[in-house]
Amino acid sequence: MNTIELYRKLLAKLGPQGWWPFDEEYHRINNSDARFEIIVGSILTQNTAWENVKKAIDNLKKERLLSIDGINKVKLEFLEELIRPSGYYHQKAIRLKNLASYLVENYNSNLDVLFEKELYDLRRELLELKGIGRETADSILLYAGSKPIFVVDAYTMRLCNHIPLYISDSYDDVQRFFQDNLKSFFKDEEKLVDVYKELHALIVYLGKTWCRVKPICNTCPIREDCNYYTS
Repeated sequence: MNTIELYRKLLAKLGPQGWWPFDEEYHRINNSDARFEIIVGSILTQNTAWENVKKAIDNLKKERLLSIDGINKVKLEFLEELIRPSGYYHQKAIRLKNLASYLVENYNSNLDVLFEKELYDLRRELLELKGIGRETADSILLYAGSKPIFVVDAYTMRLCNHIPLYISDSYDDVQRFFQDNLKSFFKDEEKLVDVYKELHALIVYLGKTWCRVKPICNTCPIREDCNYYTS
């Protein structure tokens, strides 16, 4: 199996995931940028399940604070309480405050200006911010900025070893492998971004449901293509 086959089989068997979710109606009513909800989610989802992130985001929405200026102005202690369901709430609150302050000071709260920057220049900039690692930065770039970069996570690494698709412990190597393979087939950048988004979401779904640390192979939708199962 190659990356194209993986994408097509997962899409056919699991269907479109529609990831990253955000509340468009909320942002229309409050005149805020929906992309910032994705950025907030990418930080809150560190080391926790999405169900917990959703509770935290709902708390922010109830207080009408789900915006760059809202996070920037809210008191740290109150923000901690609102995002408590996501876990590590003190660290995450500081990271959100630092990021919001950075966007206010350097981009005047304008995400259009932020995402106008060249992909890897912006990636380096994000990685310099405390608390933003490669997976978080790439999630922001791909899902909020619609930049052509593939997000690698623990689910991706595990799947690559199980099939096997590409065996490496290096985030950058695995990312490069997926991007080189997919770019050779999907020439249109807009389509490529859509594929990156969908494939990452499909891999996460597969990893949470079947391809776990202790895999549930008997009902896995791609078990016949997986060496871990067949051997």
